[in-house]
Order: sequence, then C-alpha cells, then structure tokens
Amino acid sequence: MIRILTSKDYSQWHMLWSNYLAFYETELDEAIFKGTFQKLISKNNPSQNALVSEDDSALNGLVHFIAHPHNWKSEHVVYLQDLYTDVGMRGKGIGRALIEAVYKIADENNTPTVYWLTQDHNHVARHLYDRIGTLTPFIKYNR
Repeated sequence: MIRILTSKDYSQWHMLWSNYLAFYETELDEAIFKGTFQKLISKNNPSQNALVSEDDSALNGLVHFIAHPHNWKSEHVVYLQDLYTDVGMRGKGIGRALIEAVYKIADENNTPTVYWLTQDHNHVARHLYDRIGTLTPFIKYNR
C-alpha cells in the first residue's frame, strides 16, 4: 500500500532513508533527519512531500518529492528527489508504484512535469526509469 508519510513513521522512515543515503555514500547529522522529517509531514510546508510503501505495518519504500515553480512553465513542476525500496523487497514493483503515485499527485495538482536525477552507473534503477520516464540529454553541475 502506498500512503502519505505520517508522524508515527519516523523510526522506519529513518532506517529507509539512512539506507538510501548509504547507497550514495552520504551521511547526515541527526538534526537534518529530524528537520527533513518535520518538513515532509508538515501541512504548513506543501512543497516538500513524502510517500511510503507499507506492507503489514512495515515500511519498505519511500519517495520524497518537491513541487516548485519553473520559469518556462505557468504551472509548478515536481522534483522527485529520493526514491528507495528496501533491498529485500526489490523487483516487486514498489519503486514503480511510488513513482506512479507521485505522477498521480502531480496530475491532480496540474503539475504534469515530474523529473529526477540518478547516477549513470545506477543500472538497477535506470532499468525502471527507462520504462517509466524519458531520459534527457542534460548534464548536472554543482558548485
């Protein structure tokens, strides 16, 4: 079942997001975990959102997404920032279901553009992304 992240999900969400960050060789301070979680569940912060996949009260996947304005469009766009499925649950359609749930929310909010980034060597995820999205020629730069 795909549903909105709630305040009771903190410990399971923390574990999933920690595993996601470990894949990207990233560690964050506990203050960032707490602050991000509060933003994701806050009704006063509608631009940052999270959905989770749950089976028998256990979370097994998450997606974080951010709605924001775009200078080339009259409507907002949605940036799908984080997507993670527990390793033991991969291949069961959870990642696809989470992305499709974001697509549905975006459509309901008249924000048809949903985009995301991944590493070029993330072949497992790219196998899904190639079926559910369109690869663009853009290259990302950071300061």
